[in-house]
Amino acid sequence: MKKFEDLTEREVLALAISLEEEDERVYSDFAEGLRQDYPGTTSVFEGMRQEESGHRRRLLELYRQKFGEHIPLIRRQDVRGFVERPALWLVRPLSIEKVRKEASAMEVETRRFYEKAAARTQDASIRQLLDDLANEERSHEERALELGKQKLPDSVKADEEAAQRRLFVLQIVQPGLAGLMDGSVSTLAPVFAAAFATQKSWDAFLVGLAASAGAGISMGFAEALSDDGSLTGRGHPWVRGVICGAMTALGGIGHTLPFLLRDFRMALWAAGIVVLVELGAITWVRKRYMDTPWVSAALQVGLGGVLVFITGMLIGRYGAS
Repeated sequence: MKKFEDLTEREVLALAISLEEEDERVYSDFAEGLRQDYPGTTSVFEGMRQEESGHRRRLLELYRQKFGEHIPLIRRQDVRGFVERPALWLVRPLSIEKVRKEASAMEVETRRFYEKAAARTQDASIRQLLDDLANEERSHEERALELGKQKLPDSVKADEEAAQRRLFVLQIVQPGLAGLMDGSVSTLAPVFAAAFATQKSWDAFLVGLAASAGAGISMGFAEALSDDGSLTGRGHPWVRGVICGAMTALGGIGHTLPFLLRDFRMALWAAGIVVLVELGAITWVRKRYMDTPWVSAALQVGLGGVLVFITGMLIGRYGAS
């Protein structure tokens, strides 16, 4: 890698052309990745791409005047001092907040490059262009905000916020809620069956631990293999699988941990309280993100939990005898 101070004016211009071309392509990829869910923000990045294209053309014209047609290949990774960029443009679906933050960081880095390059350039015309581009990059974020105001009216912003919430529900809330419900409800039967059958906290804990781990693994694979997310927009399948599996295990472990208490009656009461907390949390999530009415959510979750609990209790009491 070369030091920035060792670059010639010819190499500085070549590097600037390379940087503008890369930024133009990154903004193009951002626009393409956001096009389906965020059409308004797509227009903003299209405008930013066009500006970077204009910068590149001006640099190319000056380079041809000064140094001819051949442009040496000098990239950001060939010069010390540049920050390594995460390849967000390759990730699908794109996170709109991460994209906006990365775009802001790109503009700051490019502006600093032009300021530093202009300060050490002796040629008047090159220095003038670099100074102009530094000033334009300084106001780039402001112009992006202006583009946003023009192309993102309140109605569009509201639609994009709704789309972002919908994606969050599809990719995070739904698999997590499915896992939490399965872990909290389905493991009740084996845990309390073992508790009432053996009257021993440790035995109930082992059964609950095994049931939670097994359910987590099973639900994780089931969610990951259900669909690849390409048509449903539900995101990467293995991410959903990890979320679903982890929440399933967590839901089962919650009412299993109280059985670490040696006093069986105290452990049983503590486990019952934890179950109520778990069912309350599931009810809140369904109300908050799935728009299910409080009464309906509480009845659905509570009824299922009670039926599974009674099933486990009956099997434990009468099965042991």
